[in-house]
Amino acid sequence: MPACLLLWMIAGTAMAGDVAAGKARAAVSCAACHGLKGVSLLPDYPNLAGQKAPYLEKSLKAFRDGSRVDATMNAMAARLTNQQIADLAAYFSSLK
Repeated sequence: MPACLLLWMIAGTAMAGDVAAGKARAAVSCAACHGLKGVSLLPDYPNLAGQKAPYLEKSLKAFRDGSRVDATMNAMAARLTNQQIADLAAYFSSLK
């Protein structure tokens, strides 16, 4: 098997997010600003409902590693594992 095909297969094996676990985590970590169902009542906070999971994962990882800067989000994301990020992304992307 060519090496590039093997790398593509490994890279394509993303961690599956658990919607139920993401909902539980969102109730504790996200709801105050983004709303439990991902629709913020506050104008300064974005709606997360219906966003694509890869975008949400990339954004949370960027907040976690500091390449995307927002004091509140950096602090919130710093405690998240890759699985928790995948779960949150699965949950918010499942919402309409």
